[in-house]
Amino acid sequence: MRHLLLPLAIALAAPAAAQTNPQATPPEANRDRWALVDKSLGRAGTTQPDGVRRYGFPRSDLNVQLDGVTIKPALALGSWAAFHPMGDQVMIMGDLVLTHEEVNPVMSRLLASGFTITALHNHLLRSAPATMYMHIGGHGDPVKLAAALREALAASRTPMTAPSRDSQPPSAARARRRQSPSTRPRSTG
Repeated sequence: MRHLLLPLAIALAAPAAAQTNPQATPPEANRDRWALVDKSLGRAGTTQPDGVRRYGFPRSDLNVQLDGVTIKPALALGSWAAFHPMGDQVMIMGDLVLTHEEVNPVMSRLLASGFTITALHNHLLRSAPATMYMHIGGHGDPVKLAAALREALAASRTPMTAPSRDSQPPSAARARRRQSPSTRPRSTG
């Protein structure tokens, strides 16, 4: 009996293993893919060392105060989305910073385009204006997902122009320096 269970277990596990470990996409194909995603989102992303492409959407339009302290976009108002290649598709995850009035229109558009809302919560109690954090996820064609995300964000006041350096978290600045040797500080002595 035991000798029959092992082949059965292998046969059942093989499709699951194939889905969780898709073939790697060649780097040049990813460059072409990311150029199309960049165009769909209206900004360049940053490719992380592990191949994930990250896009930032800081809420520089909001003037959020918490107990009299102004919250900077890079501190707690940074929406983002990350695309992880999975063969010819991607998995996308992200966190969108929204005002209460923006939650329903953005959520409706995301759900209609196949995204999953994995959480909706508040990080900044007592802030004014109140902000919510919507965690998103999805799988599929990267360009279609990017276009759907942009359409959903259009239902908010999220700035869709490329973010300034001041509105980026420190990790984004480090990633840019890794990609561009010309931006590294030079030694003078």
